[in-house]
Amino acid sequence: MPSPTPAPRHFSILRGFHLADFLTLGNAACGMASVLLAMRYVGSGELSHFLWAAVMAPLALAFDMLDGRVARWRQQHSALGRELDSLADIVSFGVGPAALGYAAGLHGGWDALVLLYFVCCGVSRLARYNVTAESLSAGADKVAYFEGTPIPSSVLLTAILATLAWQGQLGGSIPGGAWALGPWTLHPLALLFALSGTLMISKTLRIPKL
Repeated sequence: MPSPTPAPRHFSILRGFHLADFLTLGNAACGMASVLLAMRYVGSGELSHFLWAAVMAPLALAFDMLDGRVARWRQQHSALGRELDSLADIVSFGVGPAALGYAAGLHGGWDALVLLYFVCCGVSRLARYNVTAESLSAGADKVAYFEGTPIPSSVLLTAILATLAWQGQLGGSIPGGAWALGPWTLHPLALLFALSGTLMISKTLRIPKL
């Protein structure tokens, strides 16, 4: 007689989540909402879509800070939670700001390379953090300092873009104009993304974690 087929375990992954993990998913949701709203702005040209896309960044940051506090409060740290946090951060603080920068008018070929560099720096920064967090924490609940700026610092970029949007300085009105360098165009504003990415992957810059 054949053995009975085990019943499917629906939502088995979600059942293994802790409260902090659901807050991390809130972070990721805000990041994806920012990307979608930036795309909506490109298609519609309505300023409200751009501003809402920018607002998603501080909301994501709030979820990012809250999930860590909840995890420490409930003493529910896990490798899954750490990986989930990194994946959410790259959406909210890497891909999201890059999409917003493109929507703001960074359409040149050099701009695109800078935005790609920025996102790759964010991915590298998070990967390095995951493999070094244990040694940096020295047995404590959290690391003592960051090597390089943490990726949520890109919220400053979205704040700058939101300010420019509010002042009507998007598209052809971006401060600094556009430079023709060889076959492609570079908007000097894109250099802020290059600076942010470079600071994230720096190993000499150490920032105490509060």
